[in-house]
Amino acid sequence: MMKLSLLVVLSMAFASPAFSQQAKPIKEASMLIESERNSISVFQNTADSVVNVSNLRKTKGFFDMDATEVQAGMGSGLVWDSAGHIVTNYHVVEGGDAFIVSFREDKKQYRAKLVGGDPKNDLAVLKLEEIPKNLKSIPRGDSKGLLVGQKALAIGNPLGLDHTLTTGSVSALDRKIKGYGGVSINGMIQTDASINPGNSGGALLDSQGRLIGINTMIFNAGGSQASAGLGFAIPVNIVKDVVPQLIQYGRVNRPGLGVAVLEEQYAARFGLQEGVMVKFVDPKGPASKAGLQGITRDRRGQYYIGDVIVGINNDEIKSYDDLYSTVNKYKIGDKIKVKIIRDGKPKLVDITLVQI
Repeated sequence: MMKLSLLVVLSMAFASPAFSQQAKPIKEASMLIESERNSISVFQNTADSVVNVSNLRKTKGFFDMDATEVQAGMGSGLVWDSAGHIVTNYHVVEGGDAFIVSFREDKKQYRAKLVGGDPKNDLAVLKLEEIPKNLKSIPRGDSKGLLVGQKALAIGNPLGLDHTLTTGSVSALDRKIKGYGGVSINGMIQTDASINPGNSGGALLDSQGRLIGINTMIFNAGGSQASAGLGFAIPVNIVKDVVPQLIQYGRVNRPGLGVAVLEEQYAARFGLQEGVMVKFVDPKGPASKAGLQGITRDRRGQYYIGDVIVGINNDEIKSYDDLYSTVNKYKIGDKIKVKIIRDGKPKLVDITLVQI
């Protein structure tokens, strides 16, 4: 009877869930393949530097005396420096009255204010009002040295799921993609690392954990906002140029001609198919000194077209996008030759670019 009882007890022990779990082999770190170890290492070293950014707008109901802050949008961002500057996309913070920044494994929410924004490059900088302990930025890489096929890792908050890691590769380089500001951003990085709504402003990293870009958009032919393996990131070299200016000036200092151009939809009414029509010339700007003319109107209300810019140095100008990207290849103070069409005849003028 005692032998039978002992056998029953032993059988029950071996059959118990606790014993079964202990008997299962434990997957040790040494069993991971090299690619897995690399992804884990990059995430563990950088995830604390990627944040969630909430855009708050003040609303006031009909009977409300005080305005209420309502979340109007959400995206990602990253720590830029120990002073508490957070870099994100401009479209993440546009129209916001206040901003909340959340860190990984930190239940506290930190308020931030907008320091500056650059819609044309879809970049913005926030400044934390209170700086948490152990604030750490991500080492910055060099987007010029990237190669198609190398590993790319994206960290962000897609669909509100904080600190999600997706991996893939650099699919293409030097893409010219029309951005949020209505003009093309040159040198964009294309990646198949899954990027979804909420990833905007998050980090794109290389296998060394260095920042190579800011995730900013996805393309989907069906119009859906879900990832289709076609994501784009602003190259880190643009970020390294723009962010210090936003921190110091709140804006980007760009070279300009000192003109306002007519919107393309209105220029088409004048029969313009190629080139950029000058709408207004700043009387104190370099274009005015060079004799450029904008749209004029006589006393009878008759409009007369302005000069049409069709070239700068050796570059053809067919659209505002061409004009913007071409002028931005130069520096403030550079002298350029601008080809215009006036009264159906070509004319070449010299213009020295100024800060705008």
